[in-house]
Amino acid sequence: MHLTRFRVNTARPGARRLLSSPQVLHAAVMASFPGILPTDRPEADQPRVLWRIDHHARAEVLLYIVSPSKPDLTHLVEQAGWPAAASDSASPGWQTKPYAPFLARLTPGHHWAFRLTANPVHTIRRKEGEPKKITAHLTPVHQTAWLLERQERAGFRVLEKPADKRLLPGGVTHAKHQHHGDRYELTVGDKRDLSFDRSRQPGAGRPKPVTIVTVTFDGRLEVTDPQALRRTLTQGIGRARAYGCGLITLAPAD
Repeated sequence: MHLTRFRVNTARPGARRLLSSPQVLHAAVMASFPGILPTDRPEADQPRVLWRIDHHARAEVLLYIVSPSKPDLTHLVEQAGWPAAASDSASPGWQTKPYAPFLARLTPGHHWAFRLTANPVHTIRRKEGEPKKITAHLTPVHQTAWLLERQERAGFRVLEKPADKRLLPGGVTHAKHQHHGDRYELTVGDKRDLSFDRSRQPGAGRPKPVTIVTVTFDGRLEVTDPQALRRTLTQGIGRARAYGCGLITLAPAD
């Protein structure tokens, strides 16, 4: 496994095109792996290519990729990087490091800061007799609940704030429904409503546009099951993983 970071040159037209459509960026990411065909899909419980865009500032946009093999991002450097600066073979315009040594060091009880961009959804029936439909969670309360429902299986526990650090009694905004106000060391932000066209298949009609809602979780966690967490870090969590969702990354908690 490998972890890659690529800084996007937002001043270039190619960068703006890539960032405007998760479908286009997904295709560009997958083109970084000569051994993976566009039709290849990983088997269940197998590592897959995950990616995420982090917007730190207007001019600092980072692409992170977790992949089974090392990527070649030469085409991304040419479209959306700094080609002249990357002419030195020792500095190709992106950084890739082996991920396995870090994954092997995960230990129960250790604390980490984490970031996750996800597509929190649930299945509901709007009217009696209608089939159930996948619908996005739209409020931070329900988005937080979505993540908390998955933490045990994902191999971690989101840390709770000490009582003296909470602004609300008990850390909840509504005791009956347990709306987790500031109970957890977790923030939910950068909500984005994305709509884009799916790639058209030969002979098929015009496809319906894809619409997803994404949010970014930042917080602190405790490792509860290292093996499950390794699976989460290499396979992702939630839906829309082809479109920049599901990649969770860890950093020292301090």
